[in-house]
Amino acid sequence: MADTDNIARLLAARKPGHGLPQALYNDPRAFDFDLEAIFRRSWIMVGFEVEIPGPGCWMASMVGPWPILVTRDRDGEIHGFHNSCRHRGSRICAPGKGESPRLVCPYHRWTYELSGELARAARMPKSFDRSEHGLGRIHVESVGGVLFVCLADAPPPIAAFKAALEPLLAPHNLAQSKLAFESLLVEKANWKLAMENARECYHCPGAHPELAQSFPVGASAHFDFGEDRRQEDFARRLAKIGLPIGPVEGDWWQAVRFTLNEGFKSMTMDGRHSVDRLMCEVGDGDIGSLRWSVEPHGFAHATADQLFMFSVMPVAPRETVIVSKWLVHKDAVEGVDYTVDDLAQLWTRTNLQDRALVENNQAGVDSPGYRPGPYSPEAEALALRFVDWYCAKAGAYLDEVGGALGAG
Repeated sequence: MADTDNIARLLAARKPGHGLPQALYNDPRAFDFDLEAIFRRSWIMVGFEVEIPGPGCWMASMVGPWPILVTRDRDGEIHGFHNSCRHRGSRICAPGKGESPRLVCPYHRWTYELSGELARAARMPKSFDRSEHGLGRIHVESVGGVLFVCLADAPPPIAAFKAALEPLLAPHNLAQSKLAFESLLVEKANWKLAMENARECYHCPGAHPELAQSFPVGASAHFDFGEDRRQEDFARRLAKIGLPIGPVEGDWWQAVRFTLNEGFKSMTMDGRHSVDRLMCEVGDGDIGSLRWSVEPHGFAHATADQLFMFSVMPVAPRETVIVSKWLVHKDAVEGVDYTVDDLAQLWTRTNLQDRALVENNQAGVDSPGYRPGPYSPEAEALALRFVDWYCAKAGAYLDEVGGALGAG
């Protein structure tokens, strides 16, 4: 159980523009607080509609420590559920994907429709009402084919995000894509350190020489290039071919299409498309990268040939799982139009480099000599934005809990 009074003191102790107090990066009570105040009450990007392409398909994953299910029923509608049997709570589906006419709990064979209703429960008394024992529902939304779930009773508003991202994402034809590769990477560090690292490229020139070949590591915030006019030229060129670029943003999300470094058409090791069959053929496939990010846990990059998704999932105070997914055009043939090695090489290498950085960061934060330092307003603007958002979200939860306790 999180100690809310202690969390409130830690948040109050944070200096504006600085990192967080040590305990918010390593205390088990702070970790429990983050799960309840942040992850349970936020929209979480779990994958894509094309991962559950037809009736009977399901996808099981984790939101922090909580197992969840996303299904497509026999009518093609998408549903979200807690992955917990209404009998004695057993997990119904192991993490992964599958296809079946119904969901069957492996423990006592209670059987559910993909729309959540309990269909069968053997040897229960006549007084037992199946209609009262359907799967527990969670909120699920598709934003241009990207799936988001929220475990809160009342989720944050998502309509503005959906309205802003879908026009930017539409040219990438996610409905005509497929999942080409997925990876999991364990980092022995707190999830917030992983996210701060993912929200800045101050470290990129020295730590990610391969990524720095294509990615404009000197840009800040919404890819502000300063006196460099490349983004303005890029915007004019894309306007001529009818491709929107943003930027757009809300409290917990951002999106912008930006130019890659000169001579690069994709975020790959050599700058060339890693897939011959493009997802977006507008502009001869030279359309930069559409990046969107969502708090508290992820981002994605969509280039003409591929879409890369990055997600941070907390496991323990000093353990985080990085989930990465790659989409390609559904007609692209592995071994002919692309290879997984070429497709995933850049981001896999970048993730491994980041793991070393973040684990080293955790080791230093755990030192008795740790004192939160200031962020660079120019080079770490988005890391600062994330930490400010975290503090505001945490503070709002404390106010809500305090009000509820007062009313009680």
